[in-house]
Amino acid sequence: MAEQSIFKAKPRYEILDGLRGVAALMVVGYHLMETYRTSYATQAINHGYLAVDFFFVLSGFVTGYAYDDRWGRMSTWEFFKRRLTRLHPMVVFSVIIGAAFYFFQGYSSPLARQENGWIFFLLCVVTDLLMIPTGKGIDVRGWGEITSFNGPSWSLMFEYWGNILYAFLFRRLPKAILAALCVCSMFFTMDLALGWDVFGIFPDEKYNLVGGWILNGPHMYTGFVRLLYPYLCGLLIARILPGRATESNPSGSPLHLKNGFWWCSLAIIALLAMPCVGGKVGVADGLYQCGVVWILFPLIVIVGAGSTLKGRKTKKLCKFLGDISYPLYIVHYPIAMMQFPWVRRNPDAPLWMHIGMFIAVYLVSILLAYGALKLYDEPVRGWLKKHWLK
Repeated sequence: MAEQSIFKAKPRYEILDGLRGVAALMVVGYHLMETYRTSYATQAINHGYLAVDFFFVLSGFVTGYAYDDRWGRMSTWEFFKRRLTRLHPMVVFSVIIGAAFYFFQGYSSPLARQENGWIFFLLCVVTDLLMIPTGKGIDVRGWGEITSFNGPSWSLMFEYWGNILYAFLFRRLPKAILAALCVCSMFFTMDLALGWDVFGIFPDEKYNLVGGWILNGPHMYTGFVRLLYPYLCGLLIARILPGRATESNPSGSPLHLKNGFWWCSLAIIALLAMPCVGGKVGVADGLYQCGVVWILFPLIVIVGAGSTLKGRKTKKLCKFLGDISYPLYIVHYPIAMMQFPWVRRNPDAPLWMHIGMFIAVYLVSILLAYGALKLYDEPVRGWLKKHWLK
């Protein structure tokens, strides 16, 4: 009875679940368009990488909403067990899929370390499964990524850091201190996006928030900067809204829209697809990124939390998008890597073939994500809840 009382499921913010799915779909499109990129300034879905920052806002909000009132009845280890149960099964699945695709594609990356053979291959499988970041000398794919077999896992590593910081520090802080930390973390965002480089970390000029997936100083700095403001801001929103709740406004959100899911989805698509401001990587585009991360993403979360879903089809769509959002984000990259070598091997292929490949990879990614959710993730998490979290 006590266990059921502590961990009784809270009402979900269905619109926010759906918006997470919309952002995940944009990430897939962004990675597929990377194949054709000549520079950051010219890539289609130009700011798709900012979806990660949106995920961090959502993560801070959901973590605060789900767990803030459970401390004292829940241990720190119990919290970590629940986060691992929610996140890590799909990490394991994505590593297995990524390693299998990499192996059966014949080490297709143009930078692949084929000479290292099985030893480095198996070592990268183990480190990826345990979320241990690999250095440049170990990564077998050759991109220098923290995780060789599934690039997007880097953001999960920072998600875990967010959970650790929350459990040991952030949960103990009053709202005023969280707000002050949010303001302080804005400096670091400007340091990246406006090219200040106050600490002399970057060898080249930098006017964006791109980075976080390589084990070196510039990328690690970028990853933690991208985590801090969004996560703290989401957590602060989760602390403030319940205090504003009334019988007529149970969410406590001061902002709501009719058809809020559709308006918020359109906003996410527009913000992530926005071309490079000014036509080149520079201060103008950096200011755009600051505005999106500081103001617009939190506003979307507040509006999504305050709006209500109407219509059976919209509710079903939100549930579907929410269900596949995490599996899609974590498993699509190995599928997208099928497109990369195909394009390199077929430079003279007609446009319709490129479009067909793009659509096919997109659909296969969605189908794989849904299949992984139903046939693997949900059963595994159900078993873990029954036997590990009881």
